[in-house]
Amino acid sequence: MRKIWDFHGGVHPPENKHQSLARPIKSAGIAPELVLPLNQHIGAPAEPIVDVGQRVLKGECIAKPDGIISVPVHAPTSGTVTAIEERSVAHPSGLTTTCIVIETDGEDHWTEHSGIPDYANADRGTLLACIRNAGIAGMGGAGFPTAVKLGVNPKAGRIDFLILNGTECEPYITADHVLMRERAEEIVAGTEILRQLVNPREVLLGIEDNKPDAIEALRRACEGTGMEVVVFPTKYPSGGEKQLIEILTGRQVPSGGLPADVGVVCQNMGTAVAVYQAVAHGEPLISRITTVTGEAVARPGNFDVLLGTPMSFLLEQSGFSAGRDQRLVMGGPMMGFTVPDADVPIIKTTNCILAPTAEELPAPPPAQACIRCGLCAEACPASLLPQQLYWFSRGKEYEKLEAHNLFDCIECGACSYACPSNIPLVQYYRASKAELTQLRRDQAKSEHSKTRFEARQERLQREAEEKEAQRQARKQAAEARAREAAETGSAEQDPIQAAIERAKAKKAAAAGDDSQQPAADMDPAQQAIERAGAARSTDANQSPAEKARANLERLEQRLQKSEAKLAASREAGAEDSIIEALQTGIEKLRPKLEAARAEVAALPAKSEPEPAAEPAAAPPERELDAAQLAIERARQARADSANQTPEEKARANLERLQQRLEKSETKLAASREAGAEDTIIEALEAAIDKLRPKLEAARREVDELNTGQEA
Repeated sequence: MRKIWDFHGGVHPPENKHQSLARPIKSAGIAPELVLPLNQHIGAPAEPIVDVGQRVLKGECIAKPDGIISVPVHAPTSGTVTAIEERSVAHPSGLTTTCIVIETDGEDHWTEHSGIPDYANADRGTLLACIRNAGIAGMGGAGFPTAVKLGVNPKAGRIDFLILNGTECEPYITADHVLMRERAEEIVAGTEILRQLVNPREVLLGIEDNKPDAIEALRRACEGTGMEVVVFPTKYPSGGEKQLIEILTGRQVPSGGLPADVGVVCQNMGTAVAVYQAVAHGEPLISRITTVTGEAVARPGNFDVLLGTPMSFLLEQSGFSAGRDQRLVMGGPMMGFTVPDADVPIIKTTNCILAPTAEELPAPPPAQACIRCGLCAEACPASLLPQQLYWFSRGKEYEKLEAHNLFDCIECGACSYACPSNIPLVQYYRASKAELTQLRRDQAKSEHSKTRFEARQERLQREAEEKEAQRQARKQAAEARAREAAETGSAEQDPIQAAIERAKAKKAAAAGDDSQQPAADMDPAQQAIERAGAARSTDANQSPAEKARANLERLEQRLQKSEAKLAASREAGAEDSIIEALQTGIEKLRPKLEAARAEVAALPAKSEPEPAAEPAAAPPERELDAAQLAIERARQARADSANQTPEEKARANLERLQQRLEKSETKLAASREAGAEDTIIEALEAAIDKLRPKLEAARREVDELNTGQEA
């Protein structure tokens, strides 16, 4: 006889299993509408791959997995997708989630499917892919993706035990019991596939001693397979994964650890059947065995029900009496929770629907003060301190909750069952777990944002340092060239300095030499001050009419000069920004000029006519104003353009843009060579970037015109 260990704590609530064991498994049929949540498992919800109005077949994939910890969703029967929307689902919080709604057609047409014919010789990767693609998640607990659980590499080096969990210790639930009783051969066949994947030293099928018919059926099916059916005394919650491992092997899974860490893999009986159907027949997980029981149903039993079937439809098959029912519970009375309404769907982890009367399962009495009796600690199968966790939960002391291993709580409800003060301890733990989980998510997001911010700051600092290093290198190069020129006596002058000297000389020549000090040697600021003072002196001696006429003359000269500059800039192919600035200046001048003209026109007529000024002799052609010459050239260019064909205009525009680009690139190269400021270089680079697309557009226009002529 194999040695059996025991775990700490545990309770013995009334089993109430006989009510649903009198009948064999029955098909629930096809409901008119199926509602399939996208997150029927732990991990990321699946992503829909169907559209509203699309017809689907039984077994067709309708949602793909999103990430490693995720599984697909399949159509349980044939029909039409009528909606992809938020619907209520079975959850303690009563939340809604995205669901695919299928209107069934009653034909139950399968999509093409086939298993792996020689799966006994298939490689591990093929089998895991088949299980993952079938959408199989654990059917006895939280719904962890089965392929992920089977693919974990153990820290201990190998798996010593593969354990099939047939305990089903929760009161009222008999789904696994009837499955072992009626489909033991499929369980063993699925276990063979699991053994092929895990390669354990031993395979153990654990079952409580309150299921004699299931024990007998499993032992017959296991004959000659090397698998062992292990029977042990009934105690709640022996069906917990960690508790079952300790019962069968004596090994304890460490806090925060996994069964694989102690060389164990544990699977549910229903999961083994789903694995067999997927690998041998290619059938995805689209149905499960669900217990319907409680005194509010006339015919309690177990049903093979399609996923997505509304609970109300399944209750009708059992003779449900809504008048006698006080609430609907998904799961058993210990770990189950009340569902928001009867229309929530059956999902992959729905093992029981409990419809009790008020007398059968009365509402919990009001909680009283804790008397510190310690019964909760004695009943806890995880060897925790429920009383301390309760106080920390009420006080929201999250660090202490984590230090006292809150997440090791399996929420079995043994502490609440044993509490004489009727304190809903498990509800406090569930709420604290949810809050802690959210805090962890928020902290992870904060750390991620902080990391991104610091990385950005480092990048900006690095770019600034690189730009400063480049600027210093250009400056040093220019200084080195200047020193070399000075040492060698070269007459070559820095182009930037030469341009500055030419500008000074031109300004000095324009100002003239009205003082004894040469204009080239006079401070420009002093010159401006003297000119402003002279203008103020002149204005002080003028009458209002003379001031108005002088202002009009000044504005006309400014407008004439601005228009001349604009024409010259266009003729020279200046940058668009320069031309736009000149145009803006002209537009601002014109209203001022009109106002000045109106002011002069409103002046009274002069009493004495002013003597006519003698006309000045026309200057020779070479002395004409440069701006006037530019205007004449611009007018001539417009006249020439009016006589050109579209092809000639396009080619002329292309040639002009090419010349502008060459000039700009030459200026950029000279500025870089001379070590000019970064702002000058960046401005030239921006101008070149603007010119290039215009040049490409002009080239395409010329090519199109040439193509049209050839055609």
